[in-house]
Amino acid sequence: MKNIVYILFSLFMGISTWAQDVSFQAKASREKLGINERVKIEFTVDKDADNFIAPDFRGFKRLAGPNQSISQSWVNGQSSFQKTYTYFLEPQKRGKLTIGQAEIEYKGKVYKSSPIDIEVTAAVDNPNSYQSIAKSKLSDAIHLVAEVSKSKPYLNEEVYVVYKLYIGRDVNIRNYRVVDDPKFTDFWSQNIDIEQLQVKEGEYAGEPYQYVELRKTLLYPQKTGELIIEPLTVALSVQVPSDKRDIFGRRQYEYVEKNASAKTRKLQVKPLPEDGKPADFTGAVGQFKIALNTSKTSLEARESLTANLKISGTGNLSLMNLPELKIPSSLEVYEPERKDSYKTTYRGLSGYISNEYTIVPEFKGEYRIAPVQFSFFDPKEEKYKSVRTNEVNLNVEEGPEDPSRRSSIASETSSEEKSKRNIITSDLSFDYIATKTQLRPANQSNFFKSNTFWALFVSPLLLMPLFILVRRNTDKFQLSEATRKQRRANQLAKKYLSEAKKNLGDKKLFFDALERALHNYLKAKLQIATVEMSKDKIKSTLAENGVEQQLIQGFINTLSTCEMAKYSPYSNEAMNEEYKHAKDIISQLDKVL
Repeated sequence: MKNIVYILFSLFMGISTWAQDVSFQAKASREKLGINERVKIEFTVDKDADNFIAPDFRGFKRLAGPNQSISQSWVNGQSSFQKTYTYFLEPQKRGKLTIGQAEIEYKGKVYKSSPIDIEVTAAVDNPNSYQSIAKSKLSDAIHLVAEVSKSKPYLNEEVYVVYKLYIGRDVNIRNYRVVDDPKFTDFWSQNIDIEQLQVKEGEYAGEPYQYVELRKTLLYPQKTGELIIEPLTVALSVQVPSDKRDIFGRRQYEYVEKNASAKTRKLQVKPLPEDGKPADFTGAVGQFKIALNTSKTSLEARESLTANLKISGTGNLSLMNLPELKIPSSLEVYEPERKDSYKTTYRGLSGYISNEYTIVPEFKGEYRIAPVQFSFFDPKEEKYKSVRTNEVNLNVEEGPEDPSRRSSIASETSSEEKSKRNIITSDLSFDYIATKTQLRPANQSNFFKSNTFWALFVSPLLLMPLFILVRRNTDKFQLSEATRKQRRANQLAKKYLSEAKKNLGDKKLFFDALERALHNYLKAKLQIATVEMSKDKIKSTLAENGVEQQLIQGFINTLSTCEMAKYSPYSNEAMNEEYKHAKDIISQLDKVL
């Protein structure tokens, strides 16, 4: 009897517990959406629970909610109950975002929903919309368009992109903010500063509109084939006419939040032609001139002069290297100082880059600095061109003569005199034989322990340090040309790193110099030409040279940071960290390479 009572009690408690089980679930209308789209989130509980606590929706903007609804039904004598809390959200950034756990209370017990993962991508061309939230007329009144200067550029040819926001005449934009920046993968990019937004008159789809140029960007494609320009997405606070009127019959306005995105643009990047490519071509694309100027052409020995090698024009100036100046080996030359001065326009980077050499002649004489040739591809005429500097002649009027020249002249003179002395007539063939002698007795003093003996004994010991010093200098001068070039290139990379350090605080100059330092280091170590300086090429070349994948990714990430930093705020501390990171990356690569 006791067992039957126990079984019945257990069954009753189980049924009671089952009857009180609560189902609290979270559901998203979509698990993947563009940053310009919206998502509906529903939290549903099957009991009449209370004290609902929503998650913080981190990474999303709440557009509406919570909207609460209750449904109850009876089917075959069984009741069903459902309470739903609905939200409409808009993502604020790309990436994998998580809707956290919501909480609700039923009969003193707290229940939590499961988190929801949502993937947010770049803006899509045809976003979804909820007309109950956004005014339907906004879709016809606001359009963000990306206009590109050319759809089929050459590799390293400038592409000008302007983002125009077209606005209907009945709509007022109060303010805007950028929600998602395009990443410009496989492009070198530079924003063009807009001092003040100006409203202009224009047309969209044949209809009159006003428009504002929100952003202008200059792009240089770094690889061939189909490249994608990602859309720009902005959040707008818009004042639109409503259906309400005031007591005077005038239409009232209300503010509405709306996201606008430009559509994805595709470019077909053409490779540079192989036909007619000069041997000294290194990837310069545009229109350029070259000049070599010296501060003086007549001077004295040990007096310095400066030689300035300058390339000016419009094109990919920031990605170019200047050719080397060919200076006679008898002239002492210091490491050149690079100077850049260019501005970003819709036609490209316009200005100049230069190397300034300090030259000091040691000896008197005349010296010749040979012309320097520079080759580039002109995309307008679609052909390669070469320009040359003029020859420069230096006249060193006062100073010591070059001993190498003096010895060569002396050897020529002695050989001439010797040849003259060797021409003898037949009548005097034996006159050189002496027929009379003047003999003197030899000195009978001992050579051993004499002054001459000790001088000859000690002289090898005294000359040995001098011999070692001469040998070291000889080894230094006998370095191969490739080694000297590599050392010069390494010094150039260090110079750019120091230039970046000098520009801490100036975001644009700092990251430009840091990017050049990384590029020039690779050119020095791996002989990667500017025209091949794409991320894919860098990855493959470093992998072929035995660099670990983690170190390769670190280098690529640093390059990407240099590109993206132009569009993001950076503090001095952050720039200092990037400098230290770049220096550490170069140091680690140097150990491997």
